[in-house]
Amino acid sequence: MTTRATGIALAFATAVVSGVAVYVNSRGVSHFDDATVYTTAKNAVAGLLLLALAVPLLGASSASGRQRGPATRRQWLGVVAVACVGGSVPFVLFFEGLSRADATQAAFIHKTLVLWVALLAVPLLHERIGPLHVAAIALVLAGQASLAGEAGTIAFGLGETMILAATLLWAVEVVLVKHLLAALDPRLLAAARMGLGTLVLLAWLGISGRAGALLALDSSQWSWALLTGLLLAAYVGTWYAALSRAPAVDVTAVLVFGAVVTALLAGAADGAALEPVGLVLVTAGAVLVALAARRRPAAAPVPS
Repeated sequence: MTTRATGIALAFATAVVSGVAVYVNSRGVSHFDDATVYTTAKNAVAGLLLLALAVPLLGASSASGRQRGPATRRQWLGVVAVACVGGSVPFVLFFEGLSRADATQAAFIHKTLVLWVALLAVPLLHERIGPLHVAAIALVLAGQASLAGEAGTIAFGLGETMILAATLLWAVEVVLVKHLLAALDPRLLAAARMGLGTLVLLAWLGISGRAGALLALDSSQWSWALLTGLLLAAYVGTWYAALSRAPAVDVTAVLVFGAVVTALLAGAADGAALEPVGLVLVTAGAVLVALAARRRPAAAPVPS
């Protein structure tokens, strides 16, 4: 397999993890009184796991030619920015927004991530988008709208605005990560994203007077945080590995396939009605991305 094909395969693995995580998170969050406390707990688990996996890399030589850690002030600032716009602030916006918005509309807003990444990746990352990419993005967005059901009647309130803001920040994160991955190891960058991001979330809980709620979590709640944190660590690890090998637009478009996984899990476990049109459209869009990746060479890495 080519490097780009490996990246697409990793993106599909990330989509499967994402689909499972969304389903499990929908169960886990119901066991917490505060969504931000919940996301801080699971992010802390993910951060600790990724940091543990990254420690052996420190000081070792990289066979890929990438640095093991930031070496310049610009790279350090980039890592801190990734922690803020990827691993902390958007999580607060998303989960606080989710508590105020309709779940189906929130899901559709979040899945527009591929559109924002495409708009940023062409001018900033110099990625090439052909007709297959355009068709793929149209298919995954139409499919997600079909799965969401009422997405065509979105009424923007505070909750929807917060979720859109979180989605835009995650799109910015993708561009930053692609720049940094030209020089840095994706495993260390993933650990920094979740580790530093968790520190920001802990600071927010302290400022908002909710740190005590985190310390008061019982064993059942920490079990949910452990499970969802493990899934989050797997998601970030495979996502960054995919971004280090394939274009941002390809990876982000394939991630929408996670909605198919979530829908199938809900149908099998809960008897939820399936929307075949949406499932087919999203799957077709993800397959088109894989075909587009085979036909077009990847753009050169953007130096950090």
